[in-house]
Amino acid sequence: MISSDRSGVLEGGSTGERRPLFSRLFVDDSRRTFAVIVGVILALLVLPPILILIQQSLVHTTTGGEIIEVTLDHYRRLLDDPRLLQSTWNTFVFALGSTIISLLMGGVLAWLVERTNAPFKRLAYATTIISMGTPYVLYVIAWLFLLGRAGPVNDLYRSLSGSFGVLIDVNSMWGMILIEGFLWSPLVFLLLASTFRAANADMEEAARMSGASVFDTVWRISIRLAWPAILALSLFVFIRAIEAFDVPALVGTPGRVNVLTTEIYYSTKLVPPDLGHASSFSVILLVIVAVLFYFYSRISKNAERYHSVTGKGYRPRLFDLGSGRWAAGAFVLLNFLVVLVLPLAALLWRSLLPYLQGFRLSALQNLTFDNYATVLGASYYLEYAWNTILVGAGAATAIMVLTAIAGWIAARRGPGAVILDQLATIPLIFPGIVLGVAVMQIYLRVPLPIYGTLWILFVAYTIRYMPYGMRYVYSGVLQIHRELEESAEVAGASSVTALRRIVAPLLSPALVSGWLFIFLLATKELSIAILLSSPDSQVMAVAMFDLWVNGQSGELAAFGLVWTVVMTLVATAFFAWARSKGQDVFGS
Repeated sequence: MISSDRSGVLEGGSTGERRPLFSRLFVDDSRRTFAVIVGVILALLVLPPILILIQQSLVHTTTGGEIIEVTLDHYRRLLDDPRLLQSTWNTFVFALGSTIISLLMGGVLAWLVERTNAPFKRLAYATTIISMGTPYVLYVIAWLFLLGRAGPVNDLYRSLSGSFGVLIDVNSMWGMILIEGFLWSPLVFLLLASTFRAANADMEEAARMSGASVFDTVWRISIRLAWPAILALSLFVFIRAIEAFDVPALVGTPGRVNVLTTEIYYSTKLVPPDLGHASSFSVILLVIVAVLFYFYSRISKNAERYHSVTGKGYRPRLFDLGSGRWAAGAFVLLNFLVVLVLPLAALLWRSLLPYLQGFRLSALQNLTFDNYATVLGASYYLEYAWNTILVGAGAATAIMVLTAIAGWIAARRGPGAVILDQLATIPLIFPGIVLGVAVMQIYLRVPLPIYGTLWILFVAYTIRYMPYGMRYVYSGVLQIHRELEESAEVAGASSVTALRRIVAPLLSPALVSGWLFIFLLATKELSIAILLSSPDSQVMAVAMFDLWVNGQSGELAAFGLVWTVVMTLVATAFFAWARSKGQDVFGS
C-alpha cells in the first residue's frame, strides 16, 4: 500500500498531488473574484469624476442639469479670457518659488539631521510631528498675523523706521511663496531624511580623505547620489503646490493674486454656479497635473540605479562637521523657531486677546481666556470636531480595506494587478478643488440623497487619498515573502484564509501606519470640504476658514490650538507606532 501510494504521488495519480493543484486553482479563482469586486468599486469611485468633468466642460445645460447642446464655448471663453494666462503664470511662479524654499529648508535640515553630528536634532522631529497635527488653514492664518499689516514684523519695522508703511506685504506673490514654502518644509524634511539616512558614507569619507572640502563633498558626492530622489521630490512638491488652495485663497485672494485653484473655486460660487466654466478650468488643471505626474513616475522608476547601499553589514556613519556643528545646530534651531514656535506663539497670543493687537507689553493687561471659554462651552465646536474625526476615520478605514486587497493582488501580480494598481493611483492627478467640483456635479445628478451630508465628504476623501493607502500596502506586501502564502496554499488554505491569517497580521504595521497618515491628512483637508460641506456637515477646516472670513480670529486661534493639541497626540502615536514597527513614515 505504501509503495502504491508513493507511486501514485510520483505519477500524479493520488489525492496528495491533486489537492495542491485544486488548491491553487481555488486560490486563483478567489483572487480573481477579489480583483473583480475591488476593481468594480475602484472604477465606480475614480472614473466618474473624470468623465463628468469632461462632459460638463463640453456641453451647455439648463439650470436643472439637462444637456442643451455639445459645444466648445467654455474652452473658447477661457482662451479668450486674459485671466487664464495670468492665473496660469501665477500658478507656476507660486509653485516654483514655494518648491525652492521648501527644498532648501527641508533638504538642508534633513542632511544635517541624518548625516552629520549637528546638535538639537530632536527639535527637527518635534517640528515635524506638531506640524503633522496642525491644520494647514490654521498655519496659514498664523503667518497672516505675523506678517500682516498689524503683525509684529511690520509693527517692529514701523517702530524702528518711523515709517507708516509695511516691510512685507503678505498678500502678494512673495507672501504666498514664503508661507507655502514654510508649510511644505516639514514634509520635505521627512521625505529626504529617509534618503540621506540610507546613504552610504564611504564615498563621502573617501572624498574627505582625498582632501575635498565639506562643500565639495556634499555637492559632488552627497547631492549627486541623492539627486534622483531630490528631483522626484521637487516635482512632487511642485505638483502639490499647483494644487494648493489654502494659501492662494487666504493669502492671494485679498491681494488679487489669482491662481487656477481659486479661479475654479470662485466659478462655483457664482449665482447661478458656472459649472461649465469651472469644469473646463478643472480639465486644464487636470491635464497639467497628469503630465507632471507622468514625468514624476518616470523619474521615480529610475531612482534605484543610484542606490549606494548594497550589503547587509552596512552601518551609516555621521559626517563630522568639527567646529561647524554649532553653525549647523543654529540652522536646526532657526528652523524650529521659524516653522513652529513663531506661528504657535502668534496663535497663542491672538487667542488670549479680545481683539487684534501687536506684541506689546501694554497688551498684557488685556489677556483673557474668554475665547477658550467660548470654544469649550459651545456645542457646535464639538460637533465640528466630531464630524472631522468621523469622516477622516471612515475614509481612512475604507481606503485601507480596499487597498489591503488591491495592493496585495498588485504586489503579487495576481489577476488584474495592473488595472487595480492604475485605478487606485489615478486620484493622484486630481487636485482637491477639481475633485470637489467633480463629486459635487455627480451627486447633484445621482438619485442618492447624500449631497450636503457627511457621506459625500466620506466618498470624496476616499477617492482623494486612495493612492496613499495603496503605497503603504504595496510596500508592505513586498516585504512579506511569497513562500509563506505558497506554504498555506499547499496545506489547503484558501485565499481568504491566507490573507486573513498570514498576510494581514504581518501587514498590520503598514495598515495601521497608513490609516493614521491618511486620517491626519483628511482632518486637514479644506479644498474638497469647502465645496461639499453644508451647515449640517461642517468640518474643522471649513469652520476655521469661515471664522477667519467672519473676522472671529480670537475664537479661531483658540479653537485651532485646542484641535492642534489633540491632533499632535495622534501624530505622536503615529510616529511612535511607525518607529516601533520599523515602518517608514511614508511607507516607502
